[in-house]
Amino acid sequence: MPDHNLIIQGRSLAPSHLRTLLKLAHAHSHETVDAMAIRFVQADVTAAPAVAAYCEQAQLDFGYVKAGMRLGDFGLIAMDMDSTLITIECIDEIADFAGLKEQVAAVTAASMRGEIDWPQSLRQRVALLKGLDESALQRVYEERLQLSPGAEQLILAAQRQGIKLLLVSGGFTYFTERLKQRLGIDYAFSNLLEIEKGRITGRVTGELLDAVAKAAHVARVRDELGLTREQLMVIGDGANDLGMLAETNFSVAFHAKPVVRREAAYAINYSGLDALLNLFPAECGVSGKGK
Repeated sequence: MPDHNLIIQGRSLAPSHLRTLLKLAHAHSHETVDAMAIRFVQADVTAAPAVAAYCEQAQLDFGYVKAGMRLGDFGLIAMDMDSTLITIECIDEIADFAGLKEQVAAVTAASMRGEIDWPQSLRQRVALLKGLDESALQRVYEERLQLSPGAEQLILAAQRQGIKLLLVSGGFTYFTERLKQRLGIDYAFSNLLEIEKGRITGRVTGELLDAVAKAAHVARVRDELGLTREQLMVIGDGANDLGMLAETNFSVAFHAKPVVRREAAYAINYSGLDALLNLFPAECGVSGKGK
């Protein structure tokens, strides 16, 4: 088995955390990555259950990474949009302008947990938007949409390494296309919300981007780029991301539902997206914490 490094991250790393983890990790040595991350070199992976239990109690993120693995080893990073690249669920915020946010958000949450059929839930939620003025989309984008912490740093670091970026979302093209242009993302796929005479019709048109379609887009772009599973990183948070997360060996659950955390290779529960940069040694021209 290759040697592994263990990276511990959190909003607040106390000396007591270091002392406990030194005992648990059985590492050859350790080094400070930054104020919120420590790398334990040549850590014993058999200690993972004990490390995981402690990190859950201490609200810390952890990850075992093969020694020598670098960000530049990847050729494609694919990610979900809502509650992953951005902090909101766009459909919930659109529904707020129709006075239906609570009702729609409850269905969104249940579908993300995998409790109800996702395609059915999307059609149900979109139908509730019927008649809403399309200006609500612009207001959501301009007034409520925010990037997740660390998103810009991750994207910039990936672009410096020549890594392609794919945004694949069960949300709407109104938002994915704007984010694609704004952030320099290479590929974006999502659902087309039908609008007629300036109002939302309550329908989506074309192929429904469900879990199967999301996985298919990720696999197709990966294969078109001639990449292996090891060269693909996929980031998601909901049950409809499980299919695309299964297309790689480096799957990441970001502030995700329990069903996703159980299946993903890595989980970022407390830190931002830039925490993924700390899993790898710093590379020339790449800063883990960009400005």
